[in-house]
Amino acid sequence: MESRVLSSGATTISGLPRLTRPAARLNTVAVASPASLNTTGGNLVWGRQLRPSLLNLDYSVQSVSKTVKREVLKPCAATASEGDAAAAPVGFLAKNPWLTTGFFFFMWYFLNVIFNILNKKIYNYFPYPYFVSVIHLAVGVVYCLGSWTVGLPKRAPIDSNLLKLLIPVAFCHALGHVTSNISFAAVAVSFTHTIKALEPFFNAAASQFILGQSIPITLWLSLAPVVLGVSMASLTELSFNWLGFISAMISNISFTYRSIYSKKAMTDMDSTNLYAYISIIALFFCLPPAIILEGPQLLKFGFNDAIAKVGLTKFLSDLFWVGMFYHLYNQLATNTLERVAPLTHAVGNVLKRVFVIGFSIVVFGNKISTQTAIGTSIAIAGVAIYSLIKAKIEEEKRGLKKA
Repeated sequence: MESRVLSSGATTISGLPRLTRPAARLNTVAVASPASLNTTGGNLVWGRQLRPSLLNLDYSVQSVSKTVKREVLKPCAATASEGDAAAAPVGFLAKNPWLTTGFFFFMWYFLNVIFNILNKKIYNYFPYPYFVSVIHLAVGVVYCLGSWTVGLPKRAPIDSNLLKLLIPVAFCHALGHVTSNISFAAVAVSFTHTIKALEPFFNAAASQFILGQSIPITLWLSLAPVVLGVSMASLTELSFNWLGFISAMISNISFTYRSIYSKKAMTDMDSTNLYAYISIIALFFCLPPAIILEGPQLLKFGFNDAIAKVGLTKFLSDLFWVGMFYHLYNQLATNTLERVAPLTHAVGNVLKRVFVIGFSIVVFGNKISTQTAIGTSIAIAGVAIYSLIKAKIEEEKRGLKKA
C-alpha cells in the first residue's frame, strides 16, 4: 500500500479514521521534518512504504463496533545509541553514589591531616613560613600546568576583564595563606585551627556591614559559643603567643574578603580552572615578601641548617610533598563540596577541623589544659550550630527560587 498523507479529514466509520488514497496529483509531500503536525491536525509522515502495523491500526470487523482508543504514531525504530544506552548495565558505583562521595570525603580529610602534620614538621627544622608558602603554591602551579598540557582538564581561556576580577581574590588568598602559615610556625596546629574557627563570625560581620545582607538573629546567637570557646582556649593555651594569634586572625579576615570578592568574580569557568588561575596569581603576590623578608637569611644559614639537620634529599622531598598535599587537599575539597548539599557541606567542614585538631594533638603530643579542651569543644560546637542554621537558610532560599 503506497501512502503519503494521514489526514484528519478522512472519512470515518463509527468514529474510526481510515487510510485514504491521496489524489493522483499528490505524488510527493514536502515535509520540513521527519514527522510533524500539520495545520489540520493530521500527521505528516515519511512518504515511502507506510505499514499499517506502524500506525497501530486494527482493520478487523470486530474492532469497528467497539470503542476505539486513539494511539499516538510511534517512531519506526529506535536509534542504535538509544538501544545501547537502554541495554547498558548500571555499574556498582552508579547504584551506590554514596560510596564515591564517602571516598571523596575520606581523601579530603586524609590529605588535609597529612598536610598539616608534614607542614608543622617542616617548621620545626625550617621556620621560614614565607618561603614555605611560596613552595605550596609553586608545586600546585606546576601541577596545574602539567594537567593543562595533557588536557586534564582542558585549560579555560582568560581575558583581561576576568583577570581584573580574579586579582583581588588571589591577593586575599595569598595573604590568608601566608598568615596561616606564620601562625602554624609560631603556635600549635590545634591552636591555629581553634582561632580559625572564628572565620564564620568574620563572614557574618562582612555580609552584614559590607555587603548589606540581613543576617538572622539566630545566626548571630549561634556565633556566641564560638567566640566564648576561642576565648577560653586562648587564655590557657600553652603555646600561645601574639604572633600566632594575630596571624590567624588576619588569615580569618583575608579569607572573609576572599569570599566577598569571589562572589563578584563568579564566572562560568569550572572550579578546577578557576583555582588554578587563582594559585598562579597568588604565587606572584607571595614571591616578593619571601625574597625581601627571608631571602638573606635563607642564603646565609637557612638552607644550610635544614640540610644539616635532615639531609638534602629529605629536605627537598618534604618541600615537594607538602606542596603537593596542599594543592591536592584544596582541589579535593572543592570537588567534594560540589557533590553534596549545603547541609552536608557544613557538617563536612566542621568534622574536618575536628579531625585536624585531634590528629595534631596525638601526633605532636601537645599538652593542653582542661580549659583549652573545653573551650575548643565549645567553639567547634558553635561552628557546627552556625553551619547547620546557615545551610538550612540556604536550602530554603533555593526552594523559594525554584517555586
